[in-house]
Order: sequence, then C-alpha cells, then structure tokens
Amino acid sequence: MNRFRRCWLTTLVAALLAGCAPTSELLRDDPDPLEGYNRAMFEVNDAVDKAIFKPVAQVYQKALPDPVITSVGHFFSNLNDVVVLVNDVLQFKLHQAAKDSSRIVFNTTFGVLGLFDVATRMELPKNREDFGQTLGFWGFSEGYYIVLPLLGSSTVRDSFGLVGDFMVNPIDWATDSSSVEWSLWGLNLINRRAGLLQLELAFADAQIDPYSFRRSAYLQQRRNLVYDGQPPPLDFDFTDPDNPLE
Repeated sequence: MNRFRRCWLTTLVAALLAGCAPTSELLRDDPDPLEGYNRAMFEVNDAVDKAIFKPVAQVYQKALPDPVITSVGHFFSNLNDVVVLVNDVLQFKLHQAAKDSSRIVFNTTFGVLGLFDVATRMELPKNREDFGQTLGFWGFSEGYYIVLPLLGSSTVRDSFGLVGDFMVNPIDWATDSSSVEWSLWGLNLINRRAGLLQLELAFADAQIDPYSFRRSAYLQQRRNLVYDGQPPPLDFDFTDPDNPLE
C-alpha cells in the first residue's frame, strides 16, 4: 500500500511538471492560466469541506478542551520539525539546523513526545522550511498556481515539494501499520482544520472573491518563505507597446 501510494504521488507530480511547467514570460502575460480549472476545483474542495471536514472539525473543537487541541497541534508540529531539519540542511542553514535539532530533542523528551512546546520557551522558536522552499532556494521557478484536489492551493514547484515533505515526515515511516498512519494523517488534518475556524469567522462578512484572496495570500506567503521574508520585487512590465508612455 505504501509503495502504491508513493508511486501514485510521484506520477501525479510528474504529470503536473510535464503538462504545466511554464516559462517566466507566460506567467508574466497570464499569472493564472489555469484559472478555469482552478476555480472549478476550488468549488469542489469547498463543497467537500463544508460537507465533511468543517462539520467534523466543529465537533472535534467542541468535544475536546482547548489544552488538548493545543497539545495535539504541538505533537504534529514536533513531527514536522523533522521535515524542517532536513530542509535546513539542504539549504545550508546549518545554524538553524542545529537549533531545530535541539527543538526536536527537547520537545520529544521534556515535552513528552512533543505534546508540550518547551523548546519555544527555551528561545528555540518554530521555523518553517519544506521541500517547496528548498526547490525555490535552488532556483526552480514556482510555475503555475494550481488548486490540488483536497489539498488546496499550490504551485507546480510546491506540488513536487509535497511528495518530499510526505516521505520525510515521520508519520509516513515511523510505523508499519497503515491504519495507524492514516489515522495520524486524519487527526492532523482535522486538528489543522479546527484551527482555521476562528480565522474563517473573521472573513465571513468580507466582500471579497474567496478564490482570488486565497490565491494571492498563498503566493505572497510562499514568496516570503522562500526568500526568508525578503522577496525580490516582482518583475512587471506595465508598458503598453501600442501606447508607450513618454
């Protein structure tokens, strides 16, 4: 089952890379050439979320005390630190890698398998690194913006990076039980979805296009992460060749 899943993910991303890899010129002319597909998939994901994930997250939030939900989030954040550490090394952020190694050790031991985030109190804050960022560090273009089934916002580069993140995460390799593994992925998903409920309320009455908002927010966030908060200015050409400005 694990081998089949990995092959399926690799094939999916390879298809994305082969069929959607754009040039920078194309992206400049049309920053969202897959908008028709993306909006349709966005609507599908939104319908599935409203029918399944959001109701489950609401029950989850009501059934468990806030400290328990927080500890579950810390547990999965500690597992994610393994992904962060691997990408620290791949990006030659060795000082950060040393700190993230310490985070894993302290949170896994003194934090009881990561249920408590003692490392942050020890001035070892959480960092965010993943394979999508690593590919950006090595000069790979982000490619087209694309909405993935169930997973939501991504780019061609980040879709490829998801495969690496998935395989390095201890959830994928630390247990031989498929049922335990999928239960952990499901719990992580519901816990993260529950964390978005309050944020969702803040935008409930806003008169915005949800698709455009999420696309812009995602792309801006990813650029900031790839460039460690200092992204270069976007290269836009506002000159109309038929009516050049004097």
